[in-house]
Amino acid sequence: MNIPFPRRGRRTLPTRPAPGTAFAEAAGLRVRLGEREVLAGIGLTVRAGEVLALVGPNGAGKSTLLAALSGDLPAAGGLVRIDGRPVGDWAAPDLALRRSVLPQSAEMSFPFPVGDVVRMGRAPWAGTERADADGEAVAAAMAATEVAGFAARPFSALSGGERARVALARVLAQRAPLLLLDEPTAALDLRHQELVLRICRERAAAGDAVVVVLHDLGLAAAYADRAAVLHDGRIAVDGPPAEVFEGGLLSRVYRQPVEVLPHPRTGVPLVVPVRNGERVPIPDDDRPAVRHGHPA
Repeated sequence: MNIPFPRRGRRTLPTRPAPGTAFAEAAGLRVRLGEREVLAGIGLTVRAGEVLALVGPNGAGKSTLLAALSGDLPAAGGLVRIDGRPVGDWAAPDLALRRSVLPQSAEMSFPFPVGDVVRMGRAPWAGTERADADGEAVAAAMAATEVAGFAARPFSALSGGERARVALARVLAQRAPLLLLDEPTAALDLRHQELVLRICRERAAAGDAVVVVLHDLGLAAAYADRAAVLHDGRIAVDGPPAEVFEGGLLSRVYRQPVEVLPHPRTGVPLVVPVRNGERVPIPDDDRPAVRHGHPA
């Protein structure tokens, strides 16, 4: 089945940002959900050519921050910019050309074939001069995520991990310069977790800005250029994982004693929970101090 996409008027297409360019920014960002302030004054810059990992315990505000950066969740205060403009100033079709979003769960009510689900990622480009790239973009995304072999299968018949990879393929086919991925490895086995993070690195090397929510600190340390550690709706620390993944800070943030050790061959930080009856006191600070580049 081929899905006909409506043609749209002429729009300004995004250009590839220079490496290191601030492609998305949050300044003084506050978000409320009901009576609760979930994000309390976030400042964050997302740069082209970089993988930024958002890490932190459950409820820290990682997914909320990702949704606010995408423009899908309104801010109660502060500002979010994408490609130099406040996110609310972009019309939805133009915003879709600039950022693609992978939510935590991928569900569909209708049994679309996998190939058509991936092709949905090309909808923002319908009627533009880049629509001719649809076939190549879809094929490349399916090959990268290893889902081409079941292109004709209904999406509803897939396993959870297969659905997650198809959903990622849709995002990759969109070819927006900003990728916002919410826990893309949660449903995946070891091999495919590594595959997804290698894709993130490849997209950053090609010039995209990549933001990925991760629970696995080992993956963040191995693949991210920067990590922002969230705690109670604030950024506790932001910088290269080798600098900011420090045992005392992570123990306070996660309320779980951890050790941070260098990998014996690569030197990449390994975050290891303290186990086997070992007792390491957790500092009693309510909230780590906010500093950028180095842990408090």
